[in-house]
Amino acid sequence: MTPSTNSILILNNFVDNKAVASSAAEQTHIPVTSPHTGATIAQVPLSTVKDIDDAVRSAKAAFPGWSGLTFKARAAYLLSFYNLLQANINELSDLVVEEHGKTKAEALGDVNKGLETLEYALSLPQLAAGRTEWVSGGVQCRDDRVALGVVGGIVPFNFPFMVPFWTIPLALGMGNTYVLKPSEKVPLTMNRVAQLAATVLPPGVLNLVHGSAAAAVALVEHPDVQALTFVGTSEIAEKVHQRGTALGKRVLALGGAKNHLVALPDCNPEMTAQDVVNSFTGCAGERCMAASVLLIVGEQPELLSRIIAKAQALTPGSKANNMGPVIDESAIVRIESAIAHAQEKDGAQVLLDGRKSASFVAQRAEGGFWVGPTILQHSKSTDHAMHYEIFGPVLSILHCATPLEALAVENANLHGNAACIYTSSGASAEFFTQRFTAAMVGVNVGVPVPREPFSFGGIGRSRFGYGDITGDAAIEFFSYRRKITTKWSEPKEKSWMN
Repeated sequence: MTPSTNSILILNNFVDNKAVASSAAEQTHIPVTSPHTGATIAQVPLSTVKDIDDAVRSAKAAFPGWSGLTFKARAAYLLSFYNLLQANINELSDLVVEEHGKTKAEALGDVNKGLETLEYALSLPQLAAGRTEWVSGGVQCRDDRVALGVVGGIVPFNFPFMVPFWTIPLALGMGNTYVLKPSEKVPLTMNRVAQLAATVLPPGVLNLVHGSAAAAVALVEHPDVQALTFVGTSEIAEKVHQRGTALGKRVLALGGAKNHLVALPDCNPEMTAQDVVNSFTGCAGERCMAASVLLIVGEQPELLSRIIAKAQALTPGSKANNMGPVIDESAIVRIESAIAHAQEKDGAQVLLDGRKSASFVAQRAEGGFWVGPTILQHSKSTDHAMHYEIFGPVLSILHCATPLEALAVENANLHGNAACIYTSSGASAEFFTQRFTAAMVGVNVGVPVPREPFSFGGIGRSRFGYGDITGDAAIEFFSYRRKITTKWSEPKEKSWMN
C-alpha cells in the first residue's frame, strides 16, 4: 500500500511476492468506505485484464516448483504462514472491524475460523496420501493426488478473512498456485495477508489482484486458470458456473440463502430466543448462514416476546453486545425497501422496526450505514420477504398450525443452504433433520456451520457445481486422482537380487 497525496491509502496488487501498482489509470480507483462513518479509508484499483494476466502468469511459473514439493514440504511453508497470521491476529481482526463493520468479537471469529481451515490443511500429508494395493498376481494399483495448476478465487465482502481461507490453504496444500480477487468493498484485510504471505511463501504461489466485476470476468475467462471458486449471490454464482464450465474449467460457485428455523412448542423459549436473535442479527445479518425465516408451530407468545425484547435491546457499536453497521448505503436501501414492501404490499406486521430504532437512527445521523434489527410477522408463506434474500438484520416470522405445515414451507424454499429445528424431543429433531431440504442442518443451533473435516456447502440455488468448498470435499475439488497400474514381467536371468 502506498499513501496518496491526501494520505488516503491507494492499494496495490500483489504479484510474485511484490506490491505492484495496477495498470489502471488513477481515475479508475474507487473509494473504500468505513461502514461506521461513511468516510473514505482507502482507494482500490479496478485492475485490468493485463493485471489479471500478470498474476496468472506468475502463478503458472511458480506451479512446477510448488507442486513438485512433497506434501510435507508444502505443509512446512503453510505452518510458517499459520504462525505468522496467528501472531498478527489482532491487527487482522482490527482491519475486519474497520472495513466491514463487524464487532471485534465477530472479527476475531472471522479470522479464527479462517485459521481453522489453514490448520486443517497442515494435516494434508496424512489426509491426502494415496492408496497402494496388490490387486492381482504381480499387479499393483496405486493412486496419487495431483494438483490442477493455477486456481482462482472470487470472494464476497461479508467475511473478509474467513471466506478466502475456505479455499486458499487447501488449494495451496494440494500443490496448486492461487490468484485471489477480494471484494472491492473490503480489500484491506487480504491486502495485509498478501503482504505477510510474501515473507513466508515462495514467489508466485499466492497472488492478489484487486478490482470489480471486470477483473472477476477476466479471471474466470483466463485460459490458464484451471479451477475457480466463487461465493456471492445466486444469480452471479450461476453465471460464473455456466461460463467457467463452458470454458472447460472446474467451478464451484456458492450462491445465496434463505435459511429457515422451526420452533416446536416444546422448545426452550429462553435458549431459542437468544439463539434466533444471535443468528439473524449477528454480523448485521450479512452472512449466508443467518436466520431469515422463523416458523413458529402453534401459539408461543413467550418465545415471540423474548425474541422481540432481545433484538430491541441491541445497540449500535463495535463491542461484544452491540450490532455493527451494514456494508454501505446500497445495503440500507435494499434492506429498508424489503421492509417497506413487506408492510405496504404484502400486509406484514412490523413487530420491531429497525428503520425507527432511536439508537440506530441517531448513529446514522452521525455518519455510517446503520439499520436496526427488524422483525416482520407474515400471514402468508408467499410474501416476498419470505423468499427474497434481504441480507440484513431482518427476521420474517410465520405461525404454522402443525409441524408438517412448517416443514412444507421450508421444503418449498428454492435455496438449500441451512435449516434448524428447536425442540426438546430427540424424535422430533430426527424427523426434521431427515426431511429438511438443506445441506447444513442444526438442532437447537441457529448457525449450523460444519467445521473441518466436515465440509461447508448448500444445495439447490445455494450451490452451483459439484461438492463442497471446505473439508474433505475441497481435497477432491483441488486435485485429481492419477491411477497407476504396474506389472513387471518375470526376469529372464536369475541373480541374487531376484
